[in-house]
Amino acid sequence: MERQRRPYLTSGQKAELWRRWQAGQSMREISRMLGTDHGAIRNALLRYGGFVPSPRTRSARTLTLTEREAISRSLASGGTCRGIARILHRAASTVSREIARHGGRRRYRAAEADKGAWKLARRPKPCLLATCPDLQRVVASKLSLEWSPEQISGWLRVEYPNDESMRVSHETIYRTLFIQARGALKKQLMDHLRTRRSMRHSKNAAGKADPRGKIAGTISIRERPAEAEDRAVPGHWEGDLISGSGNTHIVTLVERHSRFTTLIKVPNRETATVVSALTRHVRKLPTALRRSLTWDRGMEMSTHKLFTVATKVQVYFCDPHSPWQRGTNENTNRLLRQYLPRRTDLSIYSQAQLDRIALRLNQRPRETLGFRTPADKLRSSVASTG
Repeated sequence: MERQRRPYLTSGQKAELWRRWQAGQSMREISRMLGTDHGAIRNALLRYGGFVPSPRTRSARTLTLTEREAISRSLASGGTCRGIARILHRAASTVSREIARHGGRRRYRAAEADKGAWKLARRPKPCLLATCPDLQRVVASKLSLEWSPEQISGWLRVEYPNDESMRVSHETIYRTLFIQARGALKKQLMDHLRTRRSMRHSKNAAGKADPRGKIAGTISIRERPAEAEDRAVPGHWEGDLISGSGNTHIVTLVERHSRFTTLIKVPNRETATVVSALTRHVRKLPTALRRSLTWDRGMEMSTHKLFTVATKVQVYFCDPHSPWQRGTNENTNRLLRQYLPRRTDLSIYSQAQLDRIALRLNQRPRETLGFRTPADKLRSSVASTG
């Protein structure tokens, strides 16, 4: 049986591929528009980890095709290296190396020499993490703890303020992970990234907004105290439910001042269940950490007044279809998907397991906290207010 040839993309198709990828189109959309195989598109993207490659250019110092054709004609007429060099206004050593590198006087051909030179010019710069073993080990160890590349980069600046050799940007870490040809970080470490993606996706890629319900008798987020809005003091929380398969749910709470996260196991999303679980948890908190709670329009908080009576914590509600008004909680929910992937049965997690996941999150440094951890931030804030 004749072996099927691998789909080939022309330079024009590759340029169009990257233009559409940057615009946020999916691989299947791109393959349809280019009229080529989906696998060819994926292979081309994976080769560069989803990062748009920099266009290759020729150095102004290299020989041009026109100059190589002049060399070929001169050789055919018996010209010497010095004579050719004078005609081209080049060094004789440059002409001599060019001829020797591409077949010698008898076999030199301009077109083949030009193509060969373009191929030889591909000399990728060694990856930073491949040349710094100590930095490589530290980055790999932090990735295995589910630290994000941004957290690792910021923590290194704080931990090694006077050691430039222990600095690396988060983009370099992502590139080294996604472009496995660099050979510095093992492919398995990608499993510790929050999104578990194998390549960089465009920021223009469309996302789907979560539908929001409606609830009566609410107090608008616009009436929330100014101290909650500017995160001046601890004790103001944002809450939500994250959902899994089989109609399973977990309550997430995030403290706005410190970004400290708490996870609460609930058997269902009925309002009596959720409010009861929230009430039990909030009653255990120190008084300094019981100031307000911001929620979306989910019907699970339809009996919010009972919660307020039981805890003396006022509940404020976001505007419909405005998840950014609970930005801290929305961001935390995305971080949690690293541990609680979508379409996972969340009922299999015990409260002890959820506590361990929250601890992982609370012991990771955050850029917005100056690369301190939420646990440290909350501990120091409570101590200063207590």
